[in-house]
Amino acid sequence: MTLSAGVSRRGILGVFAATALVAAPTYSNAFGFLRGAGDVRRIKMYSGRTGESLDTIYWLDGDYIPEALAEINHFMRDWRNDQTISVDARTIDIAAASHRLMGVSEPYMMLSGYRSPATNNMLRSRSGGVAKNSLHMKGQAADLRLTSRSVSQIYKAAAACRAGGVGRYSRSNFVHMDCGPVRTWGA
Repeated sequence: MTLSAGVSRRGILGVFAATALVAAPTYSNAFGFLRGAGDVRRIKMYSGRTGESLDTIYWLDGDYIPEALAEINHFMRDWRNDQTISVDARTIDIAAASHRLMGVSEPYMMLSGYRSPATNNMLRSRSGGVAKNSLHMKGQAADLRLTSRSVSQIYKAAAACRAGGVGRYSRSNFVHMDCGPVRTWGA
């Protein structure tokens, strides 16, 4: 590995060590934890429903990148009716922080991002596990999985961020992450 002048291997290792700290115990500090990585936030996902992939840096030097957020909004749309909403960037922050904690390079498989009220009602009629006032309808939740990590591992990484709701759905093989109140559930 070639390093530019003024950057040492020890300095790079120090930066990585700083990002490996245990996530802060409060919502406001959780995003300070994210900033410990040099003010770059990246999200990698794909959708088995649409066949689309997303790999974007959406935060740089203290600011969200509007074009990247628009790309995320489109990617996380309700694929059943092609409706979009402005996805709450805090949900993306939680997913990105969890991804970083797990040290994986593979993208998340997104099972569900935004859900229109019509889609949510349809899913509620088929399953008792869908909330009437789901945060998916506000663009504040995502259901995600990784092939290289278990549901338990993903759940633990997301819960360690202490920045929102984290649900473990072991039988369905996914983890729910949202930017609502800090809470956990599931088996």
